[in-house]
Amino acid sequence: MSASDSFPLGKPAFVGNILDRAAHLRTNEQKLLSLESDPRARAYVVSRDSLVVKREGEASRALLTINEALTFGANPGTVFLGLRDGAPVFGMGIAPQAAEKLIGREDVAVSELRGMAMQGTIPPEQLSAVAAAKSLVTWHQRHGFCANCGARTAMREGGWKRECPACKTEHFPRTDPVVIMMVAKGDKCLMGRQSRFMPGMYSCLAGFVEAAETIEDAVKREVFEEAGIRCADVAYYMTQPWPYPSSLMIGCTARALNEDIVIDRSELEDARWFDRDEARLMLTRQHPDGLAGPHPFAIAHHLLGRWLQEGDNATR
Repeated sequence: MSASDSFPLGKPAFVGNILDRAAHLRTNEQKLLSLESDPRARAYVVSRDSLVVKREGEASRALLTINEALTFGANPGTVFLGLRDGAPVFGMGIAPQAAEKLIGREDVAVSELRGMAMQGTIPPEQLSAVAAAKSLVTWHQRHGFCANCGARTAMREGGWKRECPACKTEHFPRTDPVVIMMVAKGDKCLMGRQSRFMPGMYSCLAGFVEAAETIEDAVKREVFEEAGIRCADVAYYMTQPWPYPSSLMIGCTARALNEDIVIDRSELEDARWFDRDEARLMLTRQHPDGLAGPHPFAIAHHLLGRWLQEGDNATR
């Protein structure tokens, strides 16, 4: 199965949640404890940008039993992600020292999530739950103390908030909004590359939404700041959760008003216009110069694919 088969147009990674989040159970501590003891309970174990996976011959399994997770060294605290066909699913963290001890073992591995998602090692339908586990576990690891008074906080409501016992302030997981846009002018689209990209890869421009800013204004501002292009007719396409560490990619289209690119070198290594034929070759990895578009697991691929499929109507 190819990456395009795993992530068909309009369905990037980390979307299509198969879990019932069962939020009504989060405040029932006794019920959550009983769910952890349910023999059907499973957990995703997060180690920074990786997952602890069980090796089974040539395959790897990311969804572990609670006993497997604890045996491999996962922290006992769990985040309740929801129910799948009535079976509880949790997220768990693991300390760096414990994760390092797993390196070299034949029965378990610590594998980078992005690579597993791109290669289809994790079934696409599980990736939304994995994203939730990674986002929440990472948030708990980074927010152990109250931002109001400095006291150590405690996990509450199945891991969906932290509470300060000293000043009673409640802290909730954050999601950072990011706009990512397919900017086009006639039969040309604008793409850029950052130095961290794989050689020859170009993608849609993107940037964080700032305080008190609309999505439309964020699109216009980011494109102008990074490439000197002014935009109009901003339209929403779709969103993609992006657990690095916890963003929501807001996919948009926009029509460029000028063509002269002025690159902000602190943001981009390069930016240029591509016609439809060239963009299509990049998306299918057939460009004669080795240029490539974004991978199908990323929303940028779907923005570009939609533009190629629908033509100018996609940016009107």
